[in-house]
Amino acid sequence: MASITVTRKSQSFVAPATPAPAETLELSAIDRVPGLRHTVRSLHVFRHNHGSRPVLDGASRPAKVIRTALSRALVEYPAFAGRFVGSSAAADEACVACTGDGAWFVEAAADCSLEDVNGLDYPLMVCEEELLPAPEEGVDPTSIPVMMQVTEFTCGGFVVGLVAVHTLADGLGAAQFINAIAELARGLDKPKVAPVWARVVIPNPPKLPPGPPPSFQSLGFQHFATDVSSDRIAQIKAEYFEEVGQYCSTFDVAIAKVWQARTRAIKYNREAQVHLCFFANTRHLLTQVLPKDGGFYGNCFYPVTVTATAEDVATAGLLGVIRMIRDGKAGLPLEFAKWASGDVKVDPYQLKFDHNVLFVSDWTRLGFFEADYGWGAPSHIIPFTYADYMAVAVLGAPPTPLKGTRIMTQCVEEKHLKEFRDEMKGVF
Repeated sequence: MASITVTRKSQSFVAPATPAPAETLELSAIDRVPGLRHTVRSLHVFRHNHGSRPVLDGASRPAKVIRTALSRALVEYPAFAGRFVGSSAAADEACVACTGDGAWFVEAAADCSLEDVNGLDYPLMVCEEELLPAPEEGVDPTSIPVMMQVTEFTCGGFVVGLVAVHTLADGLGAAQFINAIAELARGLDKPKVAPVWARVVIPNPPKLPPGPPPSFQSLGFQHFATDVSSDRIAQIKAEYFEEVGQYCSTFDVAIAKVWQARTRAIKYNREAQVHLCFFANTRHLLTQVLPKDGGFYGNCFYPVTVTATAEDVATAGLLGVIRMIRDGKAGLPLEFAKWASGDVKVDPYQLKFDHNVLFVSDWTRLGFFEADYGWGAPSHIIPFTYADYMAVAVLGAPPTPLKGTRIMTQCVEEKHLKEFRDEMKGVF
């Protein structure tokens, strides 16, 4: 790390600008999935744009503007200013009490420009912990629905460090909230999308008996990131269409190669099963009950798992692995309907963090890249969805003005890293 100093100038809770009536909101069956009670951390980098709002001292500094906008947004989203409590209906299930206690907010300053730290591109020249908010000592971060830190750099650029508890919102919902803050920061009277709680419309099938507790063994996976050009992605999409007669997505192409490269590098036993798991948005499957104007920001996804033998994934051509993923996606409506009706014997939301399971996440379509606080859209977003007990791959974008797709992984150990890297670069 470079010798950079980040000074936290102030930190406190930000309450809603207008007090709201105290109420307790029931969470949905998906919100209450135990595995979601964790924080999702990310850095959102905003370079100074000379054509945007000037950065001045006082109330027009990014930290002040965003803090004020956050306070106003919490009026529309009181749950983010509340706290998790037990349900009156079932003591072991969480709810959200709209207490108005507020979101944790930190104002900070770095003694360098973003250019001095390469725009926070990899490898990071500033430790992420310096740029992410942390609560006061002894406070459980999962007890506070959202925390923000705005770090201002000498160039006029700034970084928003975001820590949000997954229990309250999925990626689309969290991005909706962040865009509401950004819109209010730009001077809008109200967010463009009115938030809707509506957790009662999410299916609530009978509970299944709990399975064995998941293992959280540290697996020592190493970080690796690579950028793929839009032209190369388009070429593979065209090849898939020519062979199969169907379209595929950037997600399909990128994740197929990660899964195959990982399987080949690790050299699992030929007959061993390997799994790919991703969390598919299911809002389109609930259009009859969700608000027609949008605005629902709770968890609304289904874990899609694709399973094959290691031999099939390792020896199939890339187009064959893409087809496996496409087939998994095609089964989503039926699988979600079966879960919603209680027609399952194993809870699909009870995840296993085994060595042979690769979890993937796509950050490109959530809405974070559109958040503009008045100084333009972010030049770069860095998600930290990594945990040392799970193999992960995350799709994002390289810093502007670069184009294409960035694939960020933490899915192989040191002894397999070179072969994994060679497999990835052999195609991309």
